[in-house]
Amino acid sequence: MIETRLTTRFGLDVPILSAPMAMAAGGRLAAAVTRAGGLGFIGGGYGDPAWLEREFAQAGNAAVGCGFITWKLAEQPELLERALEHEPAAIFLSFGDPAPFAPALRAAGVPLICQVQTLRDAQAAAGAGADVIVAQGGEAGGHGQSRATLTLVPEVADWLAGEAPQTLLVAAGGIADGRGLAACLMLCADGVLIGSRLWASRECLVSDAMTDAAIAATGDDTIRSSVMDRARGLNWPERYTARVLRNPVTERWHDDPEGMEAHAGQIAAAWRAGWEAGDPETSNTFVGEAAGLIHDRPPVAEIMARIADGAEALLDGGWNGALR
Repeated sequence: MIETRLTTRFGLDVPILSAPMAMAAGGRLAAAVTRAGGLGFIGGGYGDPAWLEREFAQAGNAAVGCGFITWKLAEQPELLERALEHEPAAIFLSFGDPAPFAPALRAAGVPLICQVQTLRDAQAAAGAGADVIVAQGGEAGGHGQSRATLTLVPEVADWLAGEAPQTLLVAAGGIADGRGLAACLMLCADGVLIGSRLWASRECLVSDAMTDAAIAATGDDTIRSSVMDRARGLNWPERYTARVLRNPVTERWHDDPEGMEAHAGQIAAAWRAGWEAGDPETSNTFVGEAAGLIHDRPPVAEIMARIADGAEALLDGGWNGALR
């Protein structure tokens, strides 16, 4: 066991949270992470009430949390009340101001976890009363910004140590094996958030074709882009782009936003059809630079054990060049 403030605060065996990946991290994945000793999160994402209810049911009696895209939650705040009815282990907010939702969480006694991409965002999250701050580097899959995990995490750690020492710090972005967990603990994080590696698991709600594409890829094959958001008509704030695998869609439209706008209807229909079919060539595979560290799609429990065992060996001085 690796004991940190995170494991103590949440009663975990390993200091690992699963990323609340929108529409991919369902109840089965969240429950599997929790049963493996971490804390799993359902990805409430853009706020489909029926999907959310179904996935909480899939989680059964496992203690899981729920995550939301904050700017989207602001458009339908009633979803937070529905999530709280399930007594989540925590609520995870990303990409927006968490302050309007903090009072309801405090009243319910539910921990607030805020994902941030800059030091300024971390300071604001601490001011809003976040119990845990997740410092996300630009290596991460899905939406984020450009700061690197290796520098953002210790910078936030230093600020928290002086200004909000009670607030826990979790590292995110590019962490997919025991080396990543051990390294982040050395950066003074209390634990890690893992997305892409758990995305490529048997319990995740992702098509086989997209998983196969990620397994075949390296980190060099990813790109930060807004193409997929424009294709979906999602009003993401300009500061956030998403890391996905390069494919014909990004190659054609990444540098041609005007042309994309001119053919918006046709592109949207094609992208939507590709997404529904799980086709990595005509829609986009949301995975991070950790793709180059992903070589299979085992059950969540196996992934969690590999990461924990690898990190423990490294922290005990057992590096031999083969540990993952």
